[in-house]
Amino acid sequence: MTRTKGTPGRLRPYVLGAVSGLVAAFAGLALAELVAVAVRPEASPVTAVGGAVVDRTPAALKEWAIRQFATADKLVLTLGIVILLAAVAMAAGVLAVRHRSAGIALAAAFGVAGAAAAVSRPEATWKDALPSLAGGLAAAVVLYLLVTALPRPGPVAGAEGMDRRRFGRLALAAVALSAGAGYAGRRLGAFGSAGATASRAGLVLPAPAAPAPPVPAGADLRIPGLSPFVTPNGDFYRVDTALVVPRVDADSWRLLIHGDGVDAPLTLGLRELLARPLVEHDITLTCVSNEVGGPYAGNARWLGVRLADLLREAGVRPPSQGGPADQLVARSVDGMTLGTPVETVLDGREALLAVGMNGGPLPFEHGFPVRMVVPGLYGYVSACKWLRELRLTTFDAYDAYWVRRSWAPRAPVKTQSRIDTPRSGAELTAGRVAVAGVAWAQHRGISRVEVRVDAGRWREARLAEADGNDTWRQWVWQWEAAPGRHVLEVRATDGTGAVQTGERAATLPDGATGWHAVSVSVSGR
Repeated sequence: MTRTKGTPGRLRPYVLGAVSGLVAAFAGLALAELVAVAVRPEASPVTAVGGAVVDRTPAALKEWAIRQFATADKLVLTLGIVILLAAVAMAAGVLAVRHRSAGIALAAAFGVAGAAAAVSRPEATWKDALPSLAGGLAAAVVLYLLVTALPRPGPVAGAEGMDRRRFGRLALAAVALSAGAGYAGRRLGAFGSAGATASRAGLVLPAPAAPAPPVPAGADLRIPGLSPFVTPNGDFYRVDTALVVPRVDADSWRLLIHGDGVDAPLTLGLRELLARPLVEHDITLTCVSNEVGGPYAGNARWLGVRLADLLREAGVRPPSQGGPADQLVARSVDGMTLGTPVETVLDGREALLAVGMNGGPLPFEHGFPVRMVVPGLYGYVSACKWLRELRLTTFDAYDAYWVRRSWAPRAPVKTQSRIDTPRSGAELTAGRVAVAGVAWAQHRGISRVEVRVDAGRWREARLAEADGNDTWRQWVWQWEAAPGRHVLEVRATDGTGAVQTGERAATLPDGATGWHAVSVSVSGR
């Protein structure tokens, strides 16, 4: 009985040690966030470590995360880092109860690890290490103060004369000060981004010199469950590596165009860009991570400057005309690099430096103030958001971010089609059912869509009116559904007459292929 009663007393210091570790970690993170305000948001420990994890994660694992968590993948990663930090913090606190120096060293080491991750990020400087180092030091100091208020574990419960009041006061003070620092960091961070928010709110986009024609009345079939022809900004897919969305002040934004074959390098501010003739064009974007039937495609009306005009002004010639550069490397403010074929952006298509989306300035999440949009290419080789630099080089000389991670350097969009309604697993009533969806083959267009049931004969669907070759196209097929379980499949033919392949291929290295299929159950009337 004596042993049973004494065990909780002997464990209590370790429990309080774990609590001390959590409080110390909270203090370290709060101070680090405050210091990050003076450096840049990307330098905060959680963001820096998360970014480093993304950079080093194998492509196949990234694709799995996108499939499992969709656009919540960044939130899941952040929560995972916080949980890991909490576990390490508790371990440091428990270790410090018996081996004070080792536990405190572990707390400080986590700060050093965060600093190393921060300086490894693109666009990082030595200053990016400061938030994590400050946070690690704060965590070590707070852990030391809390652990010194605890008794050394001994064989007799209560013999150490633990000063519970002192520990409680220290813990509450640390939590209060940390909460204050964290709140100050959030408020100062919001104040720091206020200029970017105000610059976007005050931006009035000029009328386009070449406006897009109205969307044809028959382009949107308006069938329940079918994706709208124009994707609202809030529903437009977002797949990128930015754990913190860059908030760029439009007034201070600059774009540099330079590199091989550039006779006259250009540096442009947003006002200078907007003073040029603007073009409006409807373009569907597609992510290479989009699986067959996946959601990572969206259609919008973009407003921007023709990229080809800027490149020619700088003296750039395509390789077919003797130009030395075959790759245009776009770099974002957070260091992301995307490589686009020079020949493609100069072949006459409406490749844009976009400043507007669906009638307003670009949302921050979609690249404000300027991003690239190139119809016919997957986003990872063309759609650089938060653009700040365009450098002319060659594919042999430079591998952009995703190419270094096993993706193909060139990636034209593959013909794809998708069934939006009915959804897989739907329970239907026998009779006429509208089977509808979208198909895309940007820069080639869609000329035909076919549907089949249970691997039977292909039946031609009715196409909605086309809005050019650079957007997706809606389709519908009226099915006389009979009772039973059925599998519906769809395939498309592009504007060149090439039929979408049914051969299944994964997204890596240059986009998925195969026919989208849904399984439904049909009951009698």
